[in-house]
Amino acid sequence: MPLAPIAFAEADAQALADHAGRVIAFADSDPDTWARRIDRLTKGAIKRAMASPAWDKLKPGQGLELAFPAGMAARAVHLIRLPKRAKPSELRKAGVTIGKALGEEGALVAAGAVKGVEHLVDGLALRAYQFARRAEAPKAPGEVVLACADPEAAKSAAAATLAVAEAVHFTRDLVNEPANILTTTEFAERCAAMRDLGLEVEVLDEPELEKLGMRALLAVGQGSESPSKVVVMRWNGGGSEKPLALVGKGVVFDTGGISIKPAGGMEDMVMDMGGAGVVAGAMRALAARKAQANVVGLIGLVENMPDGRAQRPGDVVTSMKGDTIEVINTDAEGRLVLADVMWYAQERFEPAAMVDLATLTGAIIIGLGHEKAGVFANDDALCDAFLKAAAEMDEGAWRMPLDPAYDEQIKSRVADVKNVGGRPAGSVTAAQFLQRFVKNETPWIHLDIAGVAFNSKDTAFAPKGATGWGVRALDALVRTRFEG
Repeated sequence: MPLAPIAFAEADAQALADHAGRVIAFADSDPDTWARRIDRLTKGAIKRAMASPAWDKLKPGQGLELAFPAGMAARAVHLIRLPKRAKPSELRKAGVTIGKALGEEGALVAAGAVKGVEHLVDGLALRAYQFARRAEAPKAPGEVVLACADPEAAKSAAAATLAVAEAVHFTRDLVNEPANILTTTEFAERCAAMRDLGLEVEVLDEPELEKLGMRALLAVGQGSESPSKVVVMRWNGGGSEKPLALVGKGVVFDTGGISIKPAGGMEDMVMDMGGAGVVAGAMRALAARKAQANVVGLIGLVENMPDGRAQRPGDVVTSMKGDTIEVINTDAEGRLVLADVMWYAQERFEPAAMVDLATLTGAIIIGLGHEKAGVFANDDALCDAFLKAAAEMDEGAWRMPLDPAYDEQIKSRVADVKNVGGRPAGSVTAAQFLQRFVKNETPWIHLDIAGVAFNSKDTAFAPKGATGWGVRALDALVRTRFEG
């Protein structure tokens, strides 16, 4: 869904009185300048609200709604608690409160006294999202007008934020789409359409993948009518520097293959391309804001189906690297896809660093729940930079261990490695498997996003469904570590 229209205008007392939709005002221990004007218009309604026990219980970013206030044309005034020197995270929470309540009538935000409007816009744009495939689609949110002290400065400050938020919406749309619509071919076409933003996009089809030796990836998709593909997206904004490589798992639907999943909840496996969705969204964000960095995004697109041609438990496949892999469980397919795409990324681009993202293991949900992604890394400086970027963007992430001791669990009798190591430390053994396909000279992060890519209830920045987690953190990592 496209972003709600957002405009910036000069703060104007008369506009507050005349706006017929929703009006947003801010206060903390005292109302700010514009909330005081609303208080005068409403003959003290703001101060009465602030004297109530309900106001005392509010945390920064939360608010009270005053319906049909006397003295104003507004349908409602939403009074949000916000410190005068609010932190970016508090401003985002305030924006989330606005975005969550936003309706087709839109809103006028009295932000003339707010410092850091771009963070407010960030939360608003992220939360004002809807996805549905119904005959009668949900009505789109109306225009949001931010009444600011300096509209042009606020618009300029928020431009990059809005570009990244639009990319998050793009990722959410991909992850929310049903698998009969977002096939491997359709996914590749949506990536190819980003050439209009200045991205270089290549789509590698099965004959090319076979020629490259990506037989681990091809084995995953061989039971599907949907052809397997690898999409390569390049953003060249950083001169002659080696690129950062982003690699995403794109299993557009995962039945588990011959090791078929239980029927209950299998419909949620439309989200098993979440890693690829985040990579596509991150590349979109970088192109939209014209990042001064070189970044290449690679996604492996497959569908894992239990056809008569599907790979079987006990099969041995050969990766592009040359390592042989014993397939113990066909439902541990994402690591086979990543193994080949990661190796290809390093062979072709010799990246300065590599980050892979995948809805890889249920084990990471057992360990970290739905609050944080698992972060595995072979480079402390790169890992620290990512964790800092994720924290800056309020995207939860937690470092997990890598250790050669775990390799014992994935030793195979008949091949170089097997694709699962049993229940103990399942997310760690998956990361250890992937590390086999990382060259010693490549700084690398593996992000297991199984718990954060898709949620059955509302999250801080998104309604239930796809979250788009990772687009903003990766954009912040590029901005702080890879842009000149």
